[in-house]
Amino acid sequence: MLGGLIDPIRPKDILRLDPIFVATVMAVLILGLVMVASASTFISNDNFGYPSYYLSRQLLYLVIGLVFGAFLINVPTEQLKERSILLMLLALVLLILVLIPGIGKSVNGSQRWISLGVFNLQPSEAAKVAMVLYVSGFLVRRSARVRQNLFIGSFMPIGFTFIFLVLLMKEPDFGASVVLLGTVFALLFIAGAPLKHFLWTIAAAAGALAVLAVSSEYRMKRLMNFWDPWQDPFNDGYQLSQALIAFGRGEWFGLGLGNSVQKLAYLPEAHTDFVFSVWVEETGLFGGMLLLLVFGLLVAQMFIIGQRAIAAHKIFQAYICYGFAILLIAQVIINIGVNTGVLPTKGLTLPLISYGGSSLIIMLGSLFIVARVDIETKRDVLAEQMSEPESEPMADGIPFTEDFDEQVVEVQRG
Repeated sequence: MLGGLIDPIRPKDILRLDPIFVATVMAVLILGLVMVASASTFISNDNFGYPSYYLSRQLLYLVIGLVFGAFLINVPTEQLKERSILLMLLALVLLILVLIPGIGKSVNGSQRWISLGVFNLQPSEAAKVAMVLYVSGFLVRRSARVRQNLFIGSFMPIGFTFIFLVLLMKEPDFGASVVLLGTVFALLFIAGAPLKHFLWTIAAAAGALAVLAVSSEYRMKRLMNFWDPWQDPFNDGYQLSQALIAFGRGEWFGLGLGNSVQKLAYLPEAHTDFVFSVWVEETGLFGGMLLLLVFGLLVAQMFIIGQRAIAAHKIFQAYICYGFAILLIAQVIINIGVNTGVLPTKGLTLPLISYGGSSLIIMLGSLFIVARVDIETKRDVLAEQMSEPESEPMADGIPFTEDFDEQVVEVQRG
């Protein structure tokens, strides 16, 4: 039944994987485990009576993510292309289900999760990946129409994106809405959408998001706190002011791993949304820059893998690499912007670092798909090189054969 769906990779395929890509993924995952272990000790001990509850759960999520990724790396990307519309519709169904009372789980006033027993699935995470696959497939099929007219050529992906945004805002999940919208438009731009159409669409989308932001008292409060958290540091501005205090404590080289003060019930969500603040408090500005460097290398390698796919005429595969790279870096920028007070609070975790099942498992899945693209590209390049006929040895423009000396004599006579 899975004969067409599965194309197993071989050990030599693993050995050919981009070493920088593999190394940076491993580095981020290790740093994530270290930070969850450090940032969650106090709250874990306070809530469950022992300090390693969240770390053990994160290890479980990591194992699930690796198993999920091991499955995806054996799925040909052409199969994902053929099923991209189905996956997008499945994500749409999940976004609807999470809003149904009794199915969706509400936490801190937001209904964003569906309980699966082992972990809580966050449909918005699945929706972002599904939309990257769908839009990438659409751009391969309709690239000429998109280049001619963004509005007409991209009516379907923009329409589905709008539906996704409406459902995400119902949860509400403003951060996921911004990331999803930005990623879709970035892919349209990469595909060659006319610049003037692109700018008009971005302006309209930004205006719509601004209207949504000011239309809710809850979101307006977050915006006002973002501008001046110290105006109300013990109430609405408490979270951001405590995050900024963590940065101040860290100075250049930090207080040392495990020595954060802010994680001791001062900084809310220290192991999830604000784990970067704890990281900088414990490792300093140097540690913060190091983490950004690792993320930068990871995203750069994802784009490089996409460029190799383009050179091998694998357009869909290149687009999904670009899309997943944009998803990753957008969430990193927004999370760190929120932690540093540059952006208003969005409720986005730091990918592969923050505690959380859905984010870790689905982001790992997308990285394994990128690895599959790298494997397929290198397979095709090797196959092409092996299929090329070996050229005959040449000597001054004359093919070298056993009768070479006779050929030289004939040329001299001529």
